[in-house]
Amino acid sequence: MNLGGWRLVTGTTRLKSAVFSLLVAMAAAPAEAALTEGPRLAAVYDAILDARFDRVDALLKQACPPAPSEACQAFAVESLWWQILINPESRALDDRFAALAARAIAASEAWTRREPRRGEAWFYLAGAYGPLVQWRVLRGHHFAAAREGKRIKVALERSLELDPTLDDAYFGIGLYHYYANVAPAALKMLRWLLLLPGGDRVAGLQEMLQGRERGQLLKGEADYQLHFIYLWYERRPDQALALLGRLDARYPGNPLFLRRIAEIRQTLRDHSDGAAAWQLLLDRARAGSVYAARATEVRARLGLASTLTSMNQIDAAVEHLKMVIDMRPIDPNGALALAEQQLRATRARVRTR
Repeated sequence: MNLGGWRLVTGTTRLKSAVFSLLVAMAAAPAEAALTEGPRLAAVYDAILDARFDRVDALLKQACPPAPSEACQAFAVESLWWQILINPESRALDDRFAALAARAIAASEAWTRREPRRGEAWFYLAGAYGPLVQWRVLRGHHFAAAREGKRIKVALERSLELDPTLDDAYFGIGLYHYYANVAPAALKMLRWLLLLPGGDRVAGLQEMLQGRERGQLLKGEADYQLHFIYLWYERRPDQALALLGRLDARYPGNPLFLRRIAEIRQTLRDHSDGAAAWQLLLDRARAGSVYAARATEVRARLGLASTLTSMNQIDAAVEHLKMVIDMRPIDPNGALALAEQQLRATRARVRTR
């Protein structure tokens, strides 16, 4: 139930004032407060973030009921999205994901029609849309992502109008306000085409932090999304790495967090710490303690080879590349060709020294 669904579509989900006024006018009665069975659903989210996807279905059956079935449908979409996010080059899950997201959205839309003054219903409608928007961005469907991201904003504004105690919703609102302000010119033009006003960088970050600190569900998700903000826009890679380190400590079964640490270290030319992070990821993969262990081993060896080459440890880099080639990997897609290319480039570097 990823309310950060428009992170890469920055600035595309601001609600038109006329629509907002109409929704406010509908709020004639008090809403039912907070999230039903929040602790149970938080446990489901923890399993997703730890990439224990084999446990998610059982946890959802235990949670719903008493939690609303629409919430569990949104979490099922979130679970599949994280499987895609860990291995984004593969499209094997795309059709299943799109169908599951469509069903979850339809269920939550029906809930908002049955109980239009229940903030929780609108919150989970936003949650059902969130992974779909991120997936559309990943696959390059930016206009569709922007259009659906706007629906997220409408739903979150509505949920908070009805129930201001839904602190998790502030995280999604804050993401919009922040990125709407820092969006590149091209995306600001897309925002203009959708008749959406701008954002507020400072207020957006404050709202995100409020959602992260006070919310029931989104602490881990918030840390993951915030690391991009601290890295790309706030120019605080130390804070980004601290957030990822906290995520990796809490969710060691998910290879993505440690992988991001290694990638950032490599980008910062912190080669020694980068190599150590890749090596730790490789060790976990070989021990089978992370999700998608074989694909993770391939990624770790490729990353480690690149870092070792930068450190002029050519022989060690070549050995890792040869191991990847010997594995003949299918996942990640393109890894075999990349290993062969990297090996040629590394050997050429030796010949020209």
